[in-house]
Amino acid sequence: MLTIGDRFPNFQLKAVVSNDMADAFVDVHGASYKGKWRVVFFYPKDFTFVCPTEIAGFGKLNDEFQDRDTQVLGVSTDSEFVHLAWRRDHRDLRDLPFPLVSDMARKLSSELGILDSEEQVCMRATFVVDPEGVIRHVSVNDGSVGRNPEEILRVLDALQTDELCPCNWKQGEETIQVA
Repeated sequence: MLTIGDRFPNFQLKAVVSNDMADAFVDVHGASYKGKWRVVFFYPKDFTFVCPTEIAGFGKLNDEFQDRDTQVLGVSTDSEFVHLAWRRDHRDLRDLPFPLVSDMARKLSSELGILDSEEQVCMRATFVVDPEGVIRHVSVNDGSVGRNPEEILRVLDALQTDELCPCNWKQGEETIQVA
């Protein structure tokens, strides 16, 4: 699995950004968000139980991520058409403010090393990527346990200070000053 200090792979994938067929689908790639931080979270499958709680959680915090010049991307191995159907069907996903990306060919998830070997779906993994394309944070949860988008935001805040941050540090608190 790629980890901290590795370059996030370049990619070109289809994504869903709207519920209207006229403008629902866009191409996204690594250069789409050049100069921005990225939070790229992978989830196993659409139309499941834990995944929509996480996606909605990231959606609720999207403005917070945007305030930090950060683009959120949700990714699974489902097709863009399944993403669209799920957005339309699930009330918590209808107004999702960030792209749901399709890695149907499993290329990106394979390059990252987060493809479940048995089910061939993405693990529940999160990558925080800096504006230069370097992975600065990685976390992977068991499929049965949803991640905490607020914790990802806290980690992003700490990374963006470029300082030493103590345990449980939150934005606005003192960082560690080495004499």
